[in-house]
Formats: sequence, structure tokens, C-alpha cells
Amino acid sequence: MPKLVHAIAGAIALATISLFWLSTVAVELSGWQAGIMGVKTTIPYGFIVLIPALIATGGSGGFLARGRAGRLVDTKRIRMKIVAANGLLLLVPAALFLSVKASRGDFDSVFALVQIVELAAGAANILLLSRNMRDGLRLSGRGRSGARRRLA
Repeated sequence: MPKLVHAIAGAIALATISLFWLSTVAVELSGWQAGIMGVKTTIPYGFIVLIPALIATGGSGGFLARGRAGRLVDTKRIRMKIVAANGLLLLVPAALFLSVKASRGDFDSVFALVQIVELAAGAANILLLSRNMRDGLRLSGRGRSGARRRLA
């Protein structure tokens, strides 16, 4: 059961962050202010899905890693600490700030700067979570190196 929870929660977290990021990029590139306003004011509501998914991912991952050692397990732990710090210190505050600014139609240079920071931090979390997913598949024997072991 923890493996299933971990896989589903991790996929939901990665998909949610990716949706936030892609939606932001799409509306920013369109230049459509009403779209930007809609996306930026909606993202904080997505925390209702994202935060429990991240908690479930971290909790189940910690449970699954209990008593395990090795480079992949250690690397996944370090990445998750970075993802959590990035989210708590940059992404959540930035999303809330941008939501307030967007709801007022205040798309000034401060909005743009915070938006750039948020996109960079979001891209970093997408990369880190994707790598954790890849390494999790390897640890479970379903990744590339796991497939090679089964064939040998």
C-alpha cells in the first residue's frame, strides 16, 4: 500500500506543479491580462491538492526508505528537502503574492520579477521531482536499470 500511495501522490504532485507552471507560461506568453489574472488567482486554490500530495509523497517515501541506504535513496531524500524548502520559502509566498497583485490588476515590474523567480523555482521543482520519479522507478526495478537487471 505505501508503494501505491507514494506513486500516486508523487504523480499528482508533479502533475499539479507542472500544470501551474505550464498555465503560467501559456498565459504570460499570450499577454492576455484576464488570463493571467485567472491563472494567478486560481493557483493558490490548487494548494488544496498539491500540499496533501507532497505530504503523502514525503511521508510514504520516508516509510519506504526506512532501513534502506544507498546513493539513490540518499539523493532522493536530499532532493525532497530542496523541493520542500523551495516550495515553502519561494513558491507558496510567491503564488500568494502574485494572486493578490493579479486580483488587483497590478502587473508592474515587481509582479514580473516575482513571476520570474516563481517560474525558475517551479522549473527546479519539476526537474527535481521528475528525477525522483525516475530514481524511484529504478529502486523498484521498473526503471531502465531495473529492466536491464530483469533481462540479464
